[in-house]
Amino acid sequence: MASQGGFEALINIESRIHEPPAVLKKDYHALPDLPTAFELDELSRASRGNDGPSLPATHAGTQIPRILNELEMSRPPSPEYHDAAEVMQTWTNPPINKWRLLSACLMNFGNGLNDAAPGALIPYMEKDYKIGYAIVSLIFVTNAVGFIAAAPLSQALQARLGRAKTLVLAESIMVAAYIMLVCRPPFPLVVASFLFLGLGIATNLAPNNVFAANLSNGTTSLGCLHGSYGIGATIGPLMATALVTHNHPWSTFYFISLSVTLFNLILAFFSFRNYEKDTPSVNLLHPTASNPNPSSSRSKLLKAALTNKTTILGALFIFCYQGAEVSISGWVISFLISYRHSSPAHVGYVTSGFWGGITLGRFLLSHPANKVGKKRAVFILILGATCFQLLVWLVPNVVGEAVAVSIVGLLLGPIYPCATAVFSNLIPKRLQMSSLAAVSALGSSGGAVAPFFTGLLAQQVGTWVLHPICIGLFAGMVGCWLGLPRIVKRRE
Repeated sequence: MASQGGFEALINIESRIHEPPAVLKKDYHALPDLPTAFELDELSRASRGNDGPSLPATHAGTQIPRILNELEMSRPPSPEYHDAAEVMQTWTNPPINKWRLLSACLMNFGNGLNDAAPGALIPYMEKDYKIGYAIVSLIFVTNAVGFIAAAPLSQALQARLGRAKTLVLAESIMVAAYIMLVCRPPFPLVVASFLFLGLGIATNLAPNNVFAANLSNGTTSLGCLHGSYGIGATIGPLMATALVTHNHPWSTFYFISLSVTLFNLILAFFSFRNYEKDTPSVNLLHPTASNPNPSSSRSKLLKAALTNKTTILGALFIFCYQGAEVSISGWVISFLISYRHSSPAHVGYVTSGFWGGITLGRFLLSHPANKVGKKRAVFILILGATCFQLLVWLVPNVVGEAVAVSIVGLLLGPIYPCATAVFSNLIPKRLQMSSLAAVSALGSSGGAVAPFFTGLLAQQVGTWVLHPICIGLFAGMVGCWLGLPRIVKRRE
């Protein structure tokens, strides 16, 4: 009976491997027709109970695997098959993935807390340190420097330390920065702490993006990941405004961020500590007999990633996206105070409305955008956001502007997860970590450069410059999006 079960499993697996290309479940850019990718759930059911003798070789000269850990043995040796024959994990298989996705979402929740709070805290930081718009904008600049510094390190850190230790290092850097902030140090140390925050966030963001994008139905996983960021960014300004309006120093808010980050550090270690065993393909850059010099391979992969057309356009797209997102979050309150003559206590919650819109957009619109077509949906969403940004600029009504800002957030919300899913489809799998790290780091520097120049110009001519800057960034997003390569569909 055992041999009969093994024979049935062999027939089942063999027939699935030789299915025609029409059953492929994932599109790959510019690749020939190749064997189908399997859902991990399906393959584990097919191979369960197979304890028979070694199975015969395939026509490619490799052995059909009897268990999941032997899956790599079944891959043809030809390099062009490297990205096509893959096992796609789900968020439930292996079961630890549920905790990994939760950990990734909570880390992004903490990132959202950090990124959205300065918009509500800037007026109080200016008053505390007796500085103007231009000086306080330095926190955005050093945050960008931290992001850029992390770009070439992500692949090397993962190869040397593994996923769990890399994430622990990222959270530890953020813990050090929050300890500095809660001490309410001199302003130069506040600026330095934002450099460490940028470095830590960029180091955890790229691995988490790659993890979510490579799960089955990656668009939905990315929607949850970045929706969690939106939740943090929504409640961050609410908590910050509540604290400072009750006569607490602005630095009190960072005790909350410190606590969340310490919890994330522990959860990341325990959920990702066996990640490399569950995902053998991530070990490609460890020293082996065939590749004794992985550092050379890493440098070649980094060069290939940075010269990839999708990486370049993706980085510019996210540069414009996050430049607009953080500029609106950071300066819309100052605009409402100076041009609409509102009090900080009354408009401090507008930023939360903006991030609330982003959160709802990521949870509610990501799946419909995937149905419509990610490339078409992103184009429509950018045009809609541009229209409502014009309303914020031109309609002199605080309530109407608050609603319009929230709708801008709603339309911007699905763009990041949809764009990341498109980039993942267009970038070869072996380049994904380096490419998405570059997209996250170089692109996210827009979240510092644009607010910084907005602050410089606001110092000279007024905070109304926020709106033409954002509209210009939306136009840049459209240009980059139209320049992306076409996602090649399988021939039925």
